[in-house]
Amino acid sequence: MTTTVLASLNSPYPFWQLSDRHAEQLRSAFPEVRFLFAQEHDVPVEIRKADVYFGWSFDAEWLRASPRLRWAATPSAGVDHWPVSALDAVGITFTRGYGYHGRPMAEHAIGLLLGFSRGLFASTRLQARSLWWKDDLADSFFDLYGETLTVVGCGSVGRRLAEAAQAFGMHVIGVRRSPPRFEPGGIEWVSADRVRQALTRSRAVVNLLPATDATDGFFDESTFKACRPGTVFVNLGRASTVDHDALLGALDHGPLAGAALDVQPRKPPALDDPLRHHPRIVLTPKSAVFSHVYMDQAVAFFLDNLRLFLAGQPLNGAVTPTHGGPV
Repeated sequence: MTTTVLASLNSPYPFWQLSDRHAEQLRSAFPEVRFLFAQEHDVPVEIRKADVYFGWSFDAEWLRASPRLRWAATPSAGVDHWPVSALDAVGITFTRGYGYHGRPMAEHAIGLLLGFSRGLFASTRLQARSLWWKDDLADSFFDLYGETLTVVGCGSVGRRLAEAAQAFGMHVIGVRRSPPRFEPGGIEWVSADRVRQALTRSRAVVNLLPATDATDGFFDESTFKACRPGTVFVNLGRASTVDHDALLGALDHGPLAGAALDVQPRKPPALDDPLRHHPRIVLTPKSAVFSHVYMDQAVAFFLDNLRLFLAGQPLNGAVTPTHGGPV
């Protein structure tokens, strides 16, 4: 029987869309495979024919209409919006993408750190109301060189960020649940139960944690209190991993000098949300993964996995209810 792949990768942004060029790339690489391309509202009908689904999201209700489905794939790194348990329960392999999110996210994180360290954000605030603000920056800037960056949830994205930070002369501490025993690259690895000791040494902290029961509210009042005075906090992970009241308290009364949030608890945040108006918070609209080559790399990752799937071999990026895939 011919293998049928249904792809539904639509977006208002062209760099997150499956283009005609990508469709032709898929067909050329696998002439023996039948490829279908659908808008999301057509998926409940088209998925009846599919052995493989490749998309941004998946409704658990679609499983009732998926008698042939054996593999569901997403180019996203995060999977908290997918019905992982439901897919696992009926024996459908589920994979996420990884490896190609690191470069744009590292660029984004470094840009935010430079914005704080070089006084770029402060200059933007002061230029319209101060005659000359050189003294203000002289009192608040800091060097990245020689400072320590702690990356919490340091997987493939964190490794890419570590490379960029090390190019600026920063020491990098990588925090993860199970640190590697040995890995070249100059990262100082620590386990999650030692995160507070790492925070006391760090001028900058980047949060890359996924949304799980274990990470919910990970950055709370006690965690922020452990930070070194003058710390800059950047969240490129999930909003649920941060207690935002505690974050505001740490900015107003505690050790944080600034915070940058690519994710917020409400999307979009209300116009009167205090996160919008705090003078030392920078918000970006979940744009850390913006990249004009994103879909090129996502399709290349999927092509490699499709070769494995057709050969009956284990797939890269496999996700189960107890294992969120490689980090």
